[in-house]
Amino acid sequence: MKYEDKKIVGIIATDVEASVALNVIGHLSIAVGKYSSKEIMGKSVLIDKSNGTHLGISQFPFIITKVRKSKLKEKIQKAKQNPNLLVADYPKEMLETRTDEELVDAIANRENNELEYLGAILYGDIKDVNEITGKFQLWKIE
Repeated sequence: MKYEDKKIVGIIATDVEASVALNVIGHLSIAVGKYSSKEIMGKSVLIDKSNGTHLGISQFPFIITKVRKSKLKEKIQKAKQNPNLLVADYPKEMLETRTDEELVDAIANRENNELEYLGAILYGDIKDVNEITGKFQLWKIE
C-alpha cells in the first residue's frame, strides 16, 4: 500500500465556528480510527533517539475542507452509497446532547432528512474520496 492509494478528508460546514469544528473533527477522527481497517495506520509506535515512544499516525493524507451545509448533506448521502468509503458524519444533535444515551435518543427521534450536518470524514481509495470532495475548498480559521 502506497501513500497515494488512500485518502482521508474531513469536511466542515462553512458556518461552523473554529472551536466547534475542532470538536467535530476530533470526535469523527476517533470514529474513523475505530472502524477503519488496520491499513490506515502507519507504524503503531515510533521510538525517538532517547528511547521515548510516540503513537504513530495515519499513513495516508488527511486534509480538512469546507462546504455549505446543503452541499455537505448531499455529499454525505452520496458517499454513504459507495460501499468502498468509510463515512463518519456529525449531525448537530451530537453537539446538542451531553450523554451517549441522550444522543441515541435524539438521533432515533429524527428522520434522516431532518438532520443538519456540521461535518463528516470520508476515508477510502483516493479516486472515490476525490469524486465526493474534489472541488471543496481547504478549511482554514478566518
